[in-house]
Amino acid sequence: MRPGIHPESHPVVFRDRAADVTFLTRSTANSTRTVEWEDGNTYPLIDVEISSASHPFYTGNTRVVDTAGRVERFERRYGRTASAGR
Repeated sequence: MRPGIHPESHPVVFRDRAADVTFLTRSTANSTRTVEWEDGNTYPLIDVEISSASHPFYTGNTRVVDTAGRVERFERRYGRTASAGR
């Protein structure tokens, strides 16, 4: 590794808001918020919206997406086109 070109990594706590899970790892990300971890040390805290603890691919939970409602909303907004084949 060339010296002086890589960002400094340090311990950071990431909190998944959807699953209410926290985990300590190394990162180059910085934050002004901090949290006291289980070992008694204080680390920067970064909130994430989704992680492996809440992502459907990793959890096996699927989400039902209302595709019919989206199509109807699109057609109401923009109308049907003549090339739609209906």
